[in-house]
Amino acid sequence: MKQLIIAFLFFVLLNQSCKTKFDSTLQAEQWQEVELVFNAEDTYPNPYTDVEFWVEFIGPDNEKLVRPGFWDEEQTWKVRFAGPTDSGNWQWTSHSSNPDDDGLNGKTGTLAAKPYSGSNPLIARGLLKMSPGKRNVVHADGSPFLMIGDTPWALPWRGTFETVTEYAENRQARGFNTALLMSVQPDREAVGPRSRTEDGGFDVAFEDLKDGHINQINPEYFQYFDSLRNILVNHGIVPVFQPVFHGFGWKGKKVLGKDMDADEYARFCRYLLARYGAKPAMWLVGADSDGSNVGVKEGGEMFEKWDAYQQPTGLHYSPFDAEKPAWWNNPEEFVPHLNRVSQSEDWLDFQWCQTGHGGDHQLHKVVLMYENKPTKAVANGEPTYEGIRDSANGAGWWQGHEAWLQFMSGGTMGVVYGAGGLWNWKLRAEEPGWPDWANSKASWREAMQLPGSVYVGYLGKALNGLDITDIEKHPELAGGQLCLAKPGKLYIVYLPDGGEVGIKNLPSEFSVKWFDPQKGEFVTELTGQGSESVFSSPAQGPFVLIVQISV
Repeated sequence: MKQLIIAFLFFVLLNQSCKTKFDSTLQAEQWQEVELVFNAEDTYPNPYTDVEFWVEFIGPDNEKLVRPGFWDEEQTWKVRFAGPTDSGNWQWTSHSSNPDDDGLNGKTGTLAAKPYSGSNPLIARGLLKMSPGKRNVVHADGSPFLMIGDTPWALPWRGTFETVTEYAENRQARGFNTALLMSVQPDREAVGPRSRTEDGGFDVAFEDLKDGHINQINPEYFQYFDSLRNILVNHGIVPVFQPVFHGFGWKGKKVLGKDMDADEYARFCRYLLARYGAKPAMWLVGADSDGSNVGVKEGGEMFEKWDAYQQPTGLHYSPFDAEKPAWWNNPEEFVPHLNRVSQSEDWLDFQWCQTGHGGDHQLHKVVLMYENKPTKAVANGEPTYEGIRDSANGAGWWQGHEAWLQFMSGGTMGVVYGAGGLWNWKLRAEEPGWPDWANSKASWREAMQLPGSVYVGYLGKALNGLDITDIEKHPELAGGQLCLAKPGKLYIVYLPDGGEVGIKNLPSEFSVKWFDPQKGEFVTELTGQGSESVFSSPAQGPFVLIVQISV
């Protein structure tokens, strides 16, 4: 009983938010989520599908932001808002698709903006958006957000308050700032107890998902998910919300995303945006597929229409971008996606390829994607997961080398890491349920300690504080070496084996740093002069050269 009471209090504290009586003025710190609670007067057979609800906010300079609301339980509806100003008042008015419901329509109130008083940099710098050149994510204040991503895909339906806290503490310490999440368990034919702590168990987001639909929502699932999301954000980790997975899924048991109803998918995108879009987030509208599944376009357009903050939205592809896999049953149905579906759509901000789990470094995908027009941010969203199938597969420094290669070759949005046993949140190493090719003999907790993730995190450490926003490839400035540069300001060169590199057209004064990506530390710092200089690594082995122009 004592443990239950502690868990309940933990849940309450994590979900504390500012709730308003409509006759009062609520204090709203800049970029801090504020929650408004409404009670519907009418009753609905299915509130999730029967009513749309939203609130318009008018700021001190007449800026208008519209936030969708969501049904939370019984007669309760909520709207979550993050004010972009640190002073002035925001006037709000509520609306719904049922004009006769006086509990949801015509309510008004005031939010009094004030400076953020907390210490979380994710909140202090503001929500996320795309950079002017579209190659990177930045905060609202313009500061860079270089994605260092992890893939605990199954966390939302298997994680608990305690285990997700342990996970978030570990990932924060290792330098991760992003977590890719399947918002719901997507396999229609997955069978197991409704449990987060038993073998084969999983929590259920929609009671009718097994029947091929997502209309019968389980509010308690998302109330619990609220807390898990808050744990991540409180540890500096941005959730990437994938609505319903399209590829393998969790266990490959008839994943629903391949056969979705477009309207149902778009409605769920709106729900996720309403529930989670007032804190830092990204939206992964398609995952592990060719990007053309039914509902993807509709979901992308829904995010574009309703996201007042325009946080990044994108696609994650299958590895079969150009060649049909050997096991493909219907050759005439195979259409190469080339990692560029919807490239011209306004709702699309980023494209993530996948290089599969064969333990090889494939750079040609990000190389090609970097050149696609119009420009979208690029990353390899799924390299070989460490230890998948075989403990030596993609192990250790392989992950660090992969991260630097992908980043320097055109994946400048950031890097993504994965580990066998962590992606599927295995409760114990011997938990059954996955085919051999997707399995590994490690629990999520054991996989979390694998050494490769340390090296991936070091990439963020090396580039922390640098103005990398919209940095571009410039191998011609470094004798053909892997070089990213903002000419006249910043140069980054990755030397996998160390050695010498000359950089052309340097201004007269500059500073030089050598970073050891295996030790995670700067080993040499000096200043230099001259329009063309040759730099030698401090030792053999991989090194990163960073040249900054003195101001």
